[in-house]
Amino acid sequence: MMREKKNDNFWIGFMLGATVPVIGYWVIDQVFTMLTDAGVMDSVTGSTITKRLKTLALLAICCNIIPTQLASNMRYTNILRGCVLATFIYAGMWAAHFFLGISF
Repeated sequence: MMREKKNDNFWIGFMLGATVPVIGYWVIDQVFTMLTDAGVMDSVTGSTITKRLKTLALLAICCNIIPTQLASNMRYTNILRGCVLATFIYAGMWAAHFFLGISF
């Protein structure tokens, strides 16, 4: 019989899963801006701005892979459930916004 871990809480995982993509979005946006300023990447034009925004949002959502994998390795199942639920919510909002045209 497995004992429940001390800090294994669903809400901690949910808040972690909701916060990591926001921080990831900011970091990835800063990297894209830095690469554009250095001349490595082309600057954003009118036709590609939605592609860049879509890519930034998707990469930010994918940042949740790191805390999810850490929770899985340490066998924090409730934290894992919270992270996965937040990831599914973000992924659903991403799909609704970019493919169905729903604004949030």
